[in-house]
Amino acid sequence: MSTETISNDPLGPKTHLVTIDVVDGVGLLTLDNPPVNALSRDLRSAIIDGISKLSSDSRIQSIVLMGGHGTFIAGADLREFGRPLTSPTLPDVIDAIEQCGKPVIAAIDGAALGGGYEIALACDARIATEKAAVGLPEGTFGIVPGAGGTARLPRLTDAVTALEMIASCRQVKSAEARSLGLIDAIVTRLPEDAIAFAYAFGAEKKKVRDREIASFDEETFGVAVERVLKRGRGRPFVHDQVEAVTKAVTSSFDEAAASARNAFLRLRDSEESAALRHLFFAQRQASRIDGLDNVDPLPVTTIGIVGAGTMGCGISAAFLGAGYAVKLTDLKTEALASAEDRIKAFLQKAADPAELLLVPSVEDLADCDVLLEAVFEDLAVKKDLMAKFDQVAKSGAILASNTSYLDLNEIATATTRPEAVVGLHFFAPAHIMKLLEIVRGTMTSPQVLRTSTALAKRLRKVAVVSGVGEGFIGNRIYNAYRAQCETMLIEGASPDNVDDAIEALGFAMGPFSVSDLSGLDIAWANRKRKQDATGDKSRDVPVLEWLVAANRLGRKTGSGWYRYENGKRLPDPTVEDFLAEARALAGVAAHSLDPAAIQTRALCAIVNEALLVLEDGIASRASDIDLVLTNGYGFPKHLGGPLFWAKQQPRETLSRDLAIVAGGGRRGNPGLLD
Repeated sequence: MSTETISNDPLGPKTHLVTIDVVDGVGLLTLDNPPVNALSRDLRSAIIDGISKLSSDSRIQSIVLMGGHGTFIAGADLREFGRPLTSPTLPDVIDAIEQCGKPVIAAIDGAALGGGYEIALACDARIATEKAAVGLPEGTFGIVPGAGGTARLPRLTDAVTALEMIASCRQVKSAEARSLGLIDAIVTRLPEDAIAFAYAFGAEKKKVRDREIASFDEETFGVAVERVLKRGRGRPFVHDQVEAVTKAVTSSFDEAAASARNAFLRLRDSEESAALRHLFFAQRQASRIDGLDNVDPLPVTTIGIVGAGTMGCGISAAFLGAGYAVKLTDLKTEALASAEDRIKAFLQKAADPAELLLVPSVEDLADCDVLLEAVFEDLAVKKDLMAKFDQVAKSGAILASNTSYLDLNEIATATTRPEAVVGLHFFAPAHIMKLLEIVRGTMTSPQVLRTSTALAKRLRKVAVVSGVGEGFIGNRIYNAYRAQCETMLIEGASPDNVDDAIEALGFAMGPFSVSDLSGLDIAWANRKRKQDATGDKSRDVPVLEWLVAANRLGRKTGSGWYRYENGKRLPDPTVEDFLAEARALAGVAAHSLDPAAIQTRALCAIVNEALLVLEDGIASRASDIDLVLTNGYGFPKHLGGPLFWAKQQPRETLSRDLAIVAGGGRRGNPGLLD
């Protein structure tokens, strides 16, 4: 076997993005655009030139297209979005592959996503290593695949699978991809196995576009369409996803591909796509923390957790699922009795969870690398537990608090090593929710902070670093939003007026439905703590207190802001009576509020407090706040987060609305959006 490398020099100085080799009649075209071979204009051009050179070489029977750096092609170069399309486009690359007179084999290692998998679909065959994954996750950015992926996919697998795969944006690992027909073979070594596959494949072209649609059940497909539309909450791109796959199985290939391309071009420049791209880049930016570039994380293998309630069990499941051994205890040992079964239920979908050990006391956590408290939100209880951590924890251990409101610096005073104390604020259910607020205390060491971000990455959480302040980033903003919504009740709105208007914006639930779900006693305990600390309850609507006093604690007692029958929320006359009494006490005459007014005031209450959080230095960046609200509090991602949304509003109108919701309190500075 002989190998010859062809020089890239003819491609020009800006296109040294591919390596071309010839191995006994097989052309190897290897992409070299680190770190993930993103489909930039220069890479697209280099692929076309490489295919052309190999196609015209008489020594070559077939071509293998593969990626360097452990990745095939992870998708488009998002930096090109928001700008005019430049040639060559991705469809030009697709055409070059299909028009090539020789078979092209996609050899996938790592990710083949979005445009990367569309290129693989244009090839005559697809092979992949065991660690590879394929997918068409363009919906992540509010668009549809625009280079024929929607038309080709149902020719490899059934229409239901194609629709589910596109709508869910999920990445399909090799074993499943093989069973679904998304790839043709799983291989071990590249390029050796790819060369062997190319020899066996022969010289005949086998375009996916020429295949018949894979068989599918029309009724099942109809059910899948309804499911996707319901899950998509009416977002425009979801309708385009459904239409693209429907056309693929009911129209000609060219008609289906052209229709999807038109949808892609329209959605590419939409406000929703811009918002979703903003969140994508915001997540990248959040991981860049000043002063940590040269700091190595501490080694962590075992997590010790105190608190076997719902939150503690959820946190335990999250760590176990990520491969960390967990020792779990509770201040009340009887609480451990049901913990193991609860955690096992949480871990039903985990592939290979680590070992869980239930232990009787805090002293049994002495050898843990991280000791985390997840007990009741009471400062005295948490300080006492942190002092116990200080006594038993080994040198170098991290002492973490899951507090969602309390002063982390005050909690840290209970220890002799405040530099080891950090806040790890999980969101319920902790094994599912993506957000993790990492709270940096005044004394938290850079290494402890760096280790916390490393833990978050392994947990696959969206991590945002917060400073110390009441409620940190998320809960402080949410409380301002909830207070504004309660104020609207006093003015004349009903709980369902507010919830319906908020849900119409794209929130999964309105504030009063959320309160009923989480428990009104929890909200009241926090409000009373603040009232006791400040002596001020003049701005608090008293209805929450009255509901709790009446044992109307939400869904768990069958009534709260609503009453519940067979799980369905219903308006409750008792709540209306409470609201009428509160209006009389406040001297307010009730009037109706239209949905648009409710939405504007709710959004501006969030924005106003978000600007104050930024001004106070609790959050480092506006984009960090957008991440917190979209990943932890149900703020609609298609709006890009509260401060991204605010930046799109006319400044004069925004300033006026912020003044309205601020009332006599602090008003945020819109200048921080510049």
